[in-house]
Amino acid sequence: MADILVLYYSPGGTTAEMANVVAHGVEQVDGMQARIRTVPPVSAVTEATQGPVPESGPPYATNDDLEQCAGLIMGAPTHFGNMPAPLKYFIDNTSPLWMSGALEGKPAGVFTASTSLHGGQETTLLTMMLPLLHHGMLIAGLPYTQMELFKTETGGSPYGASRVTDDLEKHPLSDDERTLCMALGKRVAEAAKKLSS
Repeated sequence: MADILVLYYSPGGTTAEMANVVAHGVEQVDGMQARIRTVPPVSAVTEATQGPVPESGPPYATNDDLEQCAGLIMGAPTHFGNMPAPLKYFIDNTSPLWMSGALEGKPAGVFTASTSLHGGQETTLLTMMLPLLHHGMLIAGLPYTQMELFKTETGGSPYGASRVTDDLEKHPLSDDERTLCMALGKRVAEAAKKLSS
C-alpha cells in the first residue's frame, strides 16, 4: 500500500471533516491508503511548545511523513485569503526536503473552507499551491468533468475542494462539497498510482 498524506490544520473542525472525506476518496483507489496528519497551533508566547503528540485527533505531521508519501493533499481554512500560520510554519520548515528533491514529481492537491462564499477560498487554494510548486510537486485540481462544479451553490473550485460554512450543525457538508472532496482524494491517489507504475 502506498500512502497519500492528507495534511490539514483545523481549529474549528471544518477542514478536519473535509480531510476525512478526502481520505475516503483516496482509499477508493486500489493499493492506496490515506495517512491523515495535522499540525499544532502556533503560540504567540515564544516559550510555549506543543507536545509531540496531540491530546486527540491524528498525529502531528513530520518531514518524514512528507518524504514517505506517494502524494500530498493539503487543507486549511482561509485566513485573510491565505493559509493560516500553523500550516505555513510547518511548510516553512521543509527546506531539507526541498534541498534533497524528496517531493519532486509527486502529485498534490489542496482544499479549504471559509465562513462566506467569497471568503478568499480561491486565493487560499492558489497560495497553498505555491510552496508545493517550489518543491516540484505536480498539482492536481478538479476538472470540469466533475459536474458538481457547474451546479454547486456552496463550495467547489477547479483549484481544489472547498466548503462554505459558518455553523457545522446548521450547514453540514453539502452533497456537492462531499463529492468534490472525495473526487480530489481519488484524483491525487490515481495520479500517484500511475506515476509509481
